[in-house]
Amino acid sequence: MTRLSTRTRALCAAALLAPLLAACATPQGTSVSSPKTQPPVEVGILAFNDFHGNIAAPKATVSWPDGQGGTVKVPAGGAAHLASALDALREEFRYSATVSAGDLISASPLASSLFLDEPSIGVMNRIGLDFNAVGNHEFDRGRAELLRVQNGGCEKNTQREPCQLEQFAGANFRYLSASTYTEDGTTLFPATGLKSFGEGAAKVTLGFVGLTLKGTPSLVSPGGIAGLTFGDEAEAINRAVPVLRREGADAVIVLIHQGGAQADTSDPNACDGFTGDIQPILDKLDPKVDVVISGHTHQAYICEMPREGAAPLLLTSAGSYGRMVTRLTLDIDPASERVVSAHARNLPVQSEGYTTSRGDVAQTDLVPVYPARADIAQYVGRYLDAASAYSERTVGHLSGGAPRDWPDATEDRKGGPVDQLIADSQLAATRAAAPRSPS
Repeated sequence: MTRLSTRTRALCAAALLAPLLAACATPQGTSVSSPKTQPPVEVGILAFNDFHGNIAAPKATVSWPDGQGGTVKVPAGGAAHLASALDALREEFRYSATVSAGDLISASPLASSLFLDEPSIGVMNRIGLDFNAVGNHEFDRGRAELLRVQNGGCEKNTQREPCQLEQFAGANFRYLSASTYTEDGTTLFPATGLKSFGEGAAKVTLGFVGLTLKGTPSLVSPGGIAGLTFGDEAEAINRAVPVLRREGADAVIVLIHQGGAQADTSDPNACDGFTGDIQPILDKLDPKVDVVISGHTHQAYICEMPREGAAPLLLTSAGSYGRMVTRLTLDIDPASERVVSAHARNLPVQSEGYTTSRGDVAQTDLVPVYPARADIAQYVGRYLDAASAYSERTVGHLSGGAPRDWPDATEDRKGGPVDQLIADSQLAATRAAAPRSPS
């Protein structure tokens, strides 16, 4: 209703001419109003990368600014703590999605790798992951095994037995592989995925495109990827953008297993002297891409990359091993179907303190502590107990110590005694397992 001032109403009442009286009146049952504008819709994205099956707390740290020009080491990681952190961060948003930028599995600690990373997938199902881009390590055990990871089942595709502790149902989340093509030219997994929030005029949709680096074939066994082709990253992304827009995406988010690094790594929320193999990919991207969530380099950074004729491109990475989560906030205008603001921050997943041969690593008050989520801790504990049958068995005896470094520090030799012991052991084991050629 448009309200008239007291002075205006008095003038109307005093007017003697009917036309003026009519002008001052409004017809019964109608009102004058301005069109309503739908406010932007806030959506959170919680992201991580390069988890590598670290279901147990890895006894690792994150460097964090101490506010006095220095840094403090924060104990971080572990699936139960990651789950707790994600739960807490989701409480900050009405709408949110949880995503990963590849290498979720493989190159994993014993408790996950002994069981073909089935427990890592079980953890991700329980914490509510939505999408994961394939990374190079997803192909370590070959194409057939990766398909089993997505679809479930107990088919034996490697030397290890699947389903040792439970029937494996596969991933509840969706793998994305926009640049990995099969023999018939289709992608191995879907190139894109959508997640929508709200209803009616306030409905918004996030569009995700996920992919690995083009150089994946040089990083994995050729036999495991026979018949697959790994294409140009920027071309695959740009091909997916109009598809996502036609399907109703208001924002386009790239999950890519490629990245870079800062020159100074003391602040995980900075972008100091950023360089890396992802840069030429970014330079060729469709300006309709709003966010790039990256990985592969195990580095942490938050960058706003300038673009000609478009808003800066938000680029993120959360380090590795589940020690950090990137909290992204997008404000989306549902009327114009575009992102009006985007910002991000890396947050440590602070877990329990621990002790090493180098001393104690204590918790800090500078960042929140995320207590272990009980159901995840119990689930992971089953696999830790099962793995201990392997990890605690005696495999040999040393007559002396096996230090990390050589006694003569001036000697230019690669790897200390313990490194060479491990390398020789692995060489002997693989020689024994390799099929003998006919004589």
